Amino acid sequence: MVQIKGHEINMFVKDSSLRRAQQFKSNIIASLKKIGLTQDDADIPIETFVIKRVQASCSWYFDGHHLYISYNGGKFIENLYAISKVIEIEVNALLNEEKTKEEFVAVFAEEKDIVKQRKEARELLGVKEDCKDLKEINSKYKELAKLHHPDTDSGDTETFKKINKAHKLLKRELE
Repeated sequence: MVQIKGHEINMFVKDSSLRRAQQFKSNIIASLKKIGLTQDDADIPIETFVIKRVQASCSWYFDGHHLYISYNGGKFIENLYAISKVIEIEVNALLNEEKTKEEFVAVFAEEKDIVKQRKEARELLGVKEDCKDLKEINSKYKELAKLHHPDTDSGDTETFKKINKAHKLLKRELE
């Protein structure tokens, strides 16, 4: 079980094949169709070697907002499965009126260049490009925030703001 966007997902994937990855992609599209989107509205890259440890992602537009989800907790096939389950849960919550459109959008809303922003945030905090360890990110953040806090002699307000933004961006991704 893993925690993704506030949902516990059982990560057991019975079969690791390209065909299964296509099935998970179809599941995502089927979920999004329930809220009026078409297959062409979603961008879901498929990795050819589904057992590689590669991030899976999905992006789409809804109600005038760019929505995006990615996950990189294991093999590509598992990551894509996790994304399909989260989208399914969130779409069903929207359709069952357990969530408003605004709450649904808030779960997935990201800027279009989010991947680039996350890479730059990791560089700014001084962690590896593929770092997914929130403890390490928090530690680096605290270290830099202390050094650049505006109330200290070496403080710099603009740098402090950039460090805070980078931390929030990565925290949102990993929680």
